[in-house]
Amino acid sequence: MPRLYGFDDASRRRLRDDEVGPLRQMVSRAVEGGQSNADIAVWANGEGYRGTLGGEWKDASVGRLFRNPAIAGLRYDEDGELVDAGHPGAITPEEFKALQARDQSRKTADAAPPHDYLLVDGASTCGKCTWALQGARTNAGTPGYRCRPKDKDGRGGCGEVRIDAELLENYVGEYVVAELLKPGIRDQILKAQAAVRAQVEKMKATIEELEGRRGEAATLYGQRQISSEAFVAADREITANLKDTRSRLRYAEQMADFSLGNAKDLVRWWNTAPSASKRAIVRLFLENVEVFPARARGVRTVEPGRVVLHWRKLPGLSDAR
Repeated sequence: MPRLYGFDDASRRRLRDDEVGPLRQMVSRAVEGGQSNADIAVWANGEGYRGTLGGEWKDASVGRLFRNPAIAGLRYDEDGELVDAGHPGAITPEEFKALQARDQSRKTADAAPPHDYLLVDGASTCGKCTWALQGARTNAGTPGYRCRPKDKDGRGGCGEVRIDAELLENYVGEYVVAELLKPGIRDQILKAQAAVRAQVEKMKATIEELEGRRGEAATLYGQRQISSEAFVAADREITANLKDTRSRLRYAEQMADFSLGNAKDLVRWWNTAPSASKRAIVRLFLENVEVFPARARGVRTVEPGRVVLHWRKLPGLSDAR
């Protein structure tokens, strides 16, 4: 039986370095870029990537690869549930589930495609209360960003900021592309990515430490050395820290791994790049995008001062923004 693409051996104990990157790009183009399997096959063949037996990629072979849970380090148990397969994965379990959702949506003709938000997970915040904006469709079904009002438990923001997603994302994109067009920026990106890779290793160590602490807490609780209340409190805090660190790790890995390639037309690259790559470059350049309320309802332009871009202080990047 041929080995699975992305793995160095049939037992799937080792990842194959020269195939992991292409596989992740293929998945990113599927999940983030909304490209079809056929388009991904054309792209992969054009880049010179081949299957494990040396053949060109086809619509069907891309589909088979995307449906195999092993690429995410998973397998199906006897009940058909996804569980840890005990070997490394080239992509995350979340990405595989996104592939499953994509596959299901392709089978449902009337399924409305979800909007792929560029500025969520802390990338954009409310200018009035600093709460992270989240993607939310309007009553008319138009994608947008909003500051979620507080719920009954007091979680949430002021609820006073809403903005059209296309309007905000195009505004941010124009400034990011302008930065990319500056002389010498590619060299600075490479230096910044090296720093991000160091951060990735630190976050991985933090995750390992947190998982160890959770195991220790469970052991102490099992030995009745701590109360159930203390265990629940510790587990809740560790789980929250794990979720936050894993989220930051996911985006840091995207920042470290994306490539502009040899694109001569950066505007065209931005318009056709997978969303994961665009999110990575936005995160690399911007610490945060702050959005304030519009002066009046229904405004379809970004008024002066409504959107504030907070640029990272990276060596060699212009301070005259």
